Amino acid sequence: MTVASRLRLVRSGVASIPLYANVYLLRTPQGRLLVDTGTINHAPAFARLLSAFDPDAVLVTHGHLDHAGNAFVAARLGYPVLAHPLEHDRLSGRDHNLPYPAGQPWMGAPMSRMQPKVPAWGLQAALPETDLLGWQVIHLPGHTGGQVGLLRDGVLLAADAVIGGLAGANLPREAYNSDHAVALQTLKQMTQLELSLVLPGHGTPLTPDQIRARAERDD
Repeated sequence: MTVASRLRLVRSGVASIPLYANVYLLRTPQGRLLVDTGTINHAPAFARLLSAFDPDAVLVTHGHLDHAGNAFVAARLGYPVLAHPLEHDRLSGRDHNLPYPAGQPWMGAPMSRMQPKVPAWGLQAALPETDLLGWQVIHLPGHTGGQVGLLRDGVLLAADAVIGGLAGANLPREAYNSDHAVALQTLKQMTQLELSLVLPGHGTPLTPDQIRARAERDD
């Protein structure tokens, strides 16, 4: 991460901790928000993080196990768990359809059934275009139908709408996207936003130019 990127994160009240997926800690005058929860094998670390940060709410950007694996911990400890309504069935265990592991999609459902879930009564809606503790909820479909991100002051938390790496911005593998064409369209729509920094669900922060370069590859 460049020095300029680190400074923008500090000014934005954003910190990140990798628990396989990136977990973001957001501070605004309106309160504290924790975004995504990592995988279940990081449950002890996530519980300690919850205790130390003590957020006003936990947002799950989408229901895949690497982002929602410890949402049940937050619910059991009494924290509000928010997600797009299209993700609620997967988070609560009414839907076990998962598109991975790539090449072994039949393993998705058993993996989901082994994962502790959030009770339906413990879930709240994070609706697109609404304000969440000073951040705007943004719908970013394609990776899943109900994936959301957050936008504030030119900083976009993009979940798995994009992945950061040494070669720049990339989409998740097609096998992991519920609709790859929609995922590509979402990436292109991101280039129309006035952004200064993009924080992906995996990997390192990205610049708008890196997002634009990846979006143009399939034009």
